[in-house]
Amino acid sequence: MAKNLKLKSARAAMDLSQKDLAEAVGVTRQTVNAIELGDYNPTIKLCTAICKTLGKTLNDLFWEDDINAN
Repeated sequence: MAKNLKLKSARAAMDLSQKDLAEAVGVTRQTVNAIELGDYNPTIKLCTAICKTLGKTLNDLFWEDDINAN
């Protein structure tokens, strides 16, 4: 799984720390960190909560730009 740089940049653009985002969506900071590092595949429920918090769509944050990306 690739790093999720789109999530990291969207979070940073809203001036939110990993802890801030984690608290907003009801997970630990470590979970947000693992998602950004590509070490954890979040549930669709968590993905949508993150998107709502950051004002983004699933495509914006979680869809691979390149279908062949690993």
